[in-house]
Amino acid sequence: MSMDFSDQRLSYEKGQLDQQSVPASPFELLNAWMQQAIEENVQEPYAMSLATCGADNKPSVRIVLLREITDKGIVFYTNYESAKGQDIAENPNVEALFFWHKLERQIRISGSIAKIDADKSAAYFQKRPHDSQVGAWVSQPQSGEVANRDVMEQTFEQLKTDYPEGAAVPTPEFWGGYEITVNEIEFWQGRANRMHDRIVYHKEADGSFSTKRLLP
Repeated sequence: MSMDFSDQRLSYEKGQLDQQSVPASPFELLNAWMQQAIEENVQEPYAMSLATCGADNKPSVRIVLLREITDKGIVFYTNYESAKGQDIAENPNVEALFFWHKLERQIRISGSIAKIDADKSAAYFQKRPHDSQVGAWVSQPQSGEVANRDVMEQTFEQLKTDYPEGAAVPTPEFWGGYEITVNEIEFWQGRANRMHDRIVYHKEADGSFSTKRLLP
């Protein structure tokens, strides 16, 4: 069965973005937009699409959760032995995308990615809910094939027996954080008649950022 959406469209009219009034730092605008998304009760505004491409030149995209905005990029946590981890090991160039329909905005981040310090990863892992810590140990490796869900559930229950509530769950060596160092970041504000505002920050050799407006 086919589905035709060619007659479905919305006019975006909730905001505007002026190149002359944006801050010098893209992180200031990123923080401001994220804070506004939180205040507007956007569901999980820190959820982002992460695109990677390994040595096979086949792009792959999935949702991950932003956990920190730093002074040079953004941080998320995952299984290092996952399909995304393999892609990253082969090609450190990635992109991340936030889309907030409620605000008619998207943010596109392009940069290089690297593992963060193991101690920082361990500190974050220990902040997670107990059962989420246990669940991380089930994925060995994440994206690996499993016979059925019962196998997963049995492994999970055995791990809960090994590490009952209140007991310390060790941080897996195969799990931790990545930081995307921003090279370019595009802020997109939907406008009427598809005349969208697109402002791109580009990182210069001296570490500063320049801006330019793109055609919609």
